Formats: sequence, C-alpha cells, structure tokens
Amino acid sequence: MRILQSAVFRAVCAIVIGVLLIKFPDNTVKGITIAIGVLFLLSGIISCVTYYMSKRNVSEYKIYDNDGNLVAGEQPTFPIVGLGSTILGLILALSPTAFVSALMYIIGAILILGAINQFMSLINGRRYGRIGFSYWIMPSVILLTGLYVMVKPMAPLATAMLILGWCTLLYGIVELINALKFYRDKKQWLQSHDQPQLDTFEEVN
Repeated sequence: MRILQSAVFRAVCAIVIGVLLIKFPDNTVKGITIAIGVLFLLSGIISCVTYYMSKRNVSEYKIYDNDGNLVAGEQPTFPIVGLGSTILGLILALSPTAFVSALMYIIGAILILGAINQFMSLINGRRYGRIGFSYWIMPSVILLTGLYVMVKPMAPLATAMLILGWCTLLYGIVELINALKFYRDKKQWLQSHDQPQLDTFEEVN
C-alpha cells in the first residue's frame, strides 16, 4: 500500500496547489509561492522515499503469470515527478522572491513531467485490466497545456496561473482516480490468478 498511499498524497498535494493557484492567481503573492513550494517538497520527498523503500524490498517476492512472464517483483518506476517536485519545492520554499516570475514556467514543466508519469502508469496498468480511451484524454490535455505554457507564455500572468491552477487540480484528480483504479485492477487480477495479495503497489504507480 505504500506507493498507493504516496500516489494519493501526491494527488492531494496537486489538488491543494491547484486550488491555491485558482484562488490566488496573482503570482506576486510571496506567501502562496512558499506554500506551493512546501507542498511540492513534501510530495516529492515522500515519492522518492517510497521508491527507494520499494526498490530495496523488490527482491522479497516474484510473481509470474501462466506464460512465465514476470508481473510482480520487478523494479518500480523511477519517480521523475517526485524528483522534480522535490527540487522545485526546495527552490520555491527557500527563494520565493527570486522565482516568482518564473513560477509559470516551473509549474508548466512539472505538468509535463506529471503527464508523462501518468502515461507510464497507464501503460503499466494495462497488464492488470483494460484502460479505456477516456483515461488517455486528461494526461494529453495536461501535457499539451504544459507544453503550450513553456513554448508560448501567456499574458497577463494572473490568467496563466489561473489556467495552470485548473490543470494542476485536474492532474491531482486524475492521479487519484488512476491510482485507485490500478490498485483495484491489480487486486482483482491477483485474486483471479490465485496469487497472494501484496502489501505494496510497485508495478503500476
């Protein structure tokens, strides 16, 4: 359950950040910048710690399907979003004034990494259940929005932050829905294949 809990915490942090950006779109508010930095930092640290704990324990079990393919016990996916969130959170929390003007670009980059991470999770999740077309739409929207902001900055900045806030909120909701779906699909797959239930969720998230 550790990585599931990490994904849920990451989703909650994204939702809180999105709400803050929507409620306070003026990116000159220093306190909001620090608060966003702290949330990013906590989310990133927990993701990275969970990854290394799962990697250390990955050899404790291995599960194969009927064709001999390894479906559990392989190396967990490296948390690129967690690492990026940790760096971003540290920068924003320690030097908010210096990076207020660049916050739009930074959040745009995090959204791009987040969308890529969700695509990777969807690809990994297909081994345990069907992934409908609708699950691919939201990460695509998030990815395109992040790319657009990075390539063509919006003006005024308050409008850009408002849009990024909604995208961050959307990312958090999608992350939460995906994490719960993947966990449910994997649990059902293990039950249908008469495999022991696992306490961790390394392979999907």
